[in-house]
Amino acid sequence: MLNQLEELASKAFDELGKVTNLEELEAWRIRYLGKKSDLIQTLRSLATLSLKERRVVGARANEVKKALETSLAEKKKGLEQGLALSLQRESLDVTLPGESVLLGHLHLTTQTLDEICSIFGGMGFQVVEGPEVEWEYYNFEALNMPADHPARDMFATLWMDSDTKTGDRPMLLRTHTSPVQIRVMEKSRPPIRVIAPGRVYRYEATDATHEWMFYQVEGLAVDKNITLADLKGTLFEFTRCLFGEERKVRFRCDYFPFVEPGVEVAIDCLACGGTGCRLCGNSGWIEILGAGMVHPEVLRRVDIDPEVYSGFAFGMGVERIPMLRYGIDDIRLFYGNDLRFLKQF
Repeated sequence: MLNQLEELASKAFDELGKVTNLEELEAWRIRYLGKKSDLIQTLRSLATLSLKERRVVGARANEVKKALETSLAEKKKGLEQGLALSLQRESLDVTLPGESVLLGHLHLTTQTLDEICSIFGGMGFQVVEGPEVEWEYYNFEALNMPADHPARDMFATLWMDSDTKTGDRPMLLRTHTSPVQIRVMEKSRPPIRVIAPGRVYRYEATDATHEWMFYQVEGLAVDKNITLADLKGTLFEFTRCLFGEERKVRFRCDYFPFVEPGVEVAIDCLACGGTGCRLCGNSGWIEILGAGMVHPEVLRRVDIDPEVYSGFAFGMGVERIPMLRYGIDDIRLFYGNDLRFLKQF
């Protein structure tokens, strides 16, 4: 039994030296000093020995137990001190200033879209959206541009692959958001007052003033007794809200196949105030949008009687507005993902 005690003590001390944390130390304590440990079982079996053997084995068993308990206490103290030092090294001073977190913000185009929608929303216009992949009918024919109409040359169209065509109704990436107006008039009866913001696509080379994808906002109002004066008043109020109360607004005749008459809307140059500079081509005016009275043929196609109802429509490129406001000379900067540019707005 003495040999067993010596082997037990040797094994216990050997394992204790390999303990590295308090969890392992507790497991060691249970294994060698717990109520069911071999050492405790040895002490309980002393009654089976003779008196002489009991004295010798009992004395040695108590010595081993005391030595293990002393080593346990020393090991625990050492581990706790090491843990305290580790926590001290890794502690955080909550009074120190934290690292600044970089926050994103809305894209300049989105900011401008929100502002435009807010202005027209205040005038009672509802924001509507439509598909970006559109039928040829809605993009051209319903807007008074049949297949042989020369106005189609104004739009460099991105057509879908031939396997996406259904009969004689080919599809395309919409070249403007005007198809949304047709869809609204098909499903709604006057009075109608909507604006349609969204992406549009053109098959053309990119340069400082042209992009193959950009944003437009187009508007439509249809009701009884709407006149060109209503169009002028609406757009005059819009330009003053967007560019400032001091802005002058000019309306000149222009051609668009889905309106009659059509007008070009311009404001006095933001840079020179109308005196003439490089930005406005020395004219003193900068065109910002096109508009006009809805063509009677467009109304007939959606079963709205042009003898009873009339309406006006307008459309603008969204990126052009911040380009004028901030003197941005290249539209490609909007979608180049250069944070140096985007962070300025």
